[in-house]
Amino acid sequence: MSIEIEKPVLEKVCMEVIETALLCLPNAFKGTVYRARQLPELIIERITSGIIDDLREKISWGLPTKSEYNPPGKPWVEYQDQPGRPLEAMAWCVAKQKSWTAADPATDARSVRLQVEGVWEDCFHMEPVLVPKSDLTLDRFPLSKYPRDYEGNLIWKDSEYVVVAVIKIHFNPGTIKIGSHETRVIKKLSRSLGTELLSYQLRQDSMRTMQELATDRLNACNILADSLRNVIAKSGLILSLVKQEIGCLRDQWEQLLLEHRKEKDMKAEAIRELNKVLMTFGKGSESLREDLIAVQNRFLELSLSPEKAENWVIMQIEDRWNKLLYEWPQNDKETRMIWQTIDELKKAVYFGKDPDIIADYDRIPEELRVEFVKLIYGDNERFNASALARLIEILDNPALTIQSRKRSKKILKQLKALAETMSQLERDINFLLGQVLNGSDDALANGAPNNIVPSSKRKHESLGI
Repeated sequence: MSIEIEKPVLEKVCMEVIETALLCLPNAFKGTVYRARQLPELIIERITSGIIDDLREKISWGLPTKSEYNPPGKPWVEYQDQPGRPLEAMAWCVAKQKSWTAADPATDARSVRLQVEGVWEDCFHMEPVLVPKSDLTLDRFPLSKYPRDYEGNLIWKDSEYVVVAVIKIHFNPGTIKIGSHETRVIKKLSRSLGTELLSYQLRQDSMRTMQELATDRLNACNILADSLRNVIAKSGLILSLVKQEIGCLRDQWEQLLLEHRKEKDMKAEAIRELNKVLMTFGKGSESLREDLIAVQNRFLELSLSPEKAENWVIMQIEDRWNKLLYEWPQNDKETRMIWQTIDELKKAVYFGKDPDIIADYDRIPEELRVEFVKLIYGDNERFNASALARLIEILDNPALTIQSRKRSKKILKQLKALAETMSQLERDINFLLGQVLNGSDDALANGAPNNIVPSSKRKHESLGI
């Protein structure tokens, strides 16, 4: 099981990711996307590569004339870590589901050419594209079908994710390091690519289901019932993806405000101060201390609405501090400082929607600025097609100086179309299930084609097919 979509669509999506990386990262000059397919062989196949010219205006596309990863690709047994074989960055990314940064080609432990020929390669960052197993029904896939390492151990056994692709971006010498801004951008791009691949996979699955309905009336009942369960589950996933993308827009908006005001991120500062205090706690507190540090650092990785963020601080951070201070009391001054810092953290989550701060930012027209903030900080716990449509319209306005404006517009537009398709599909499936279960041949023959086929065609245009 893997992402299996039409080759032209796959190439188009991969080219867009590479183009985004090369245009957004001035020190990047080449990008490649690989597809992971066909368990347990776990073949890695290069889909396309792009190189930007010196003027950073034109990208040349294609595959290198010679590469072990060119179609039909390279199976797991040929690139996995194994004694007597050069270590590959690809094996690390696929098996560990973690990124690999070659900041110094002279010391890159997974450079094949350096190990075999003693020749330096480029500086690069490689990022796996992860998709939850449950979204590809791999949570029901037999463990015996998963790849094994050379010692016979199953990979991905304890992970909730599967690797569906790998992004590799090459950089000018000495311009990238582990954990740098460039690596964070590529990680964001990997998540966007996973979202887009999954959306196309869901659309293709839906179309396949509709085709199967027309071929076998008896099998249609079981297929439709299973599809309906999937649609309901995927509808929740779509909403989660919409919320995630809006969260990214909030992060970028708040970063614009911080840069304009030349201020530090108060959330990060508060967490840094709390972590610093934790390191002063004595022996015996290690378990509670390490847990709290992990939770606080995790908070900085989340893109929550202010209300949810404040509740998260109360439930996850305040409660743990209460327990820690109960078991390890501090002096009054230290205790007051801790709670004051937590209060500052809760206040900081509302930074991006503070009216005074918004009014002070004059680089975006006021009307556009106010409506944009209202939409990204509004209630998005339920799918609101009209609000999402308005946000997409606003993202089409070049006066909105958000870095990912075009990419976010494209993703949200696809998710909106997919959500509407799923909603229509759910209604169509319910209709057909009723007809099949009731045995109404005339109603099925007359009603189903009119009810289903047009709904699929209507959404194809929205999805850019």
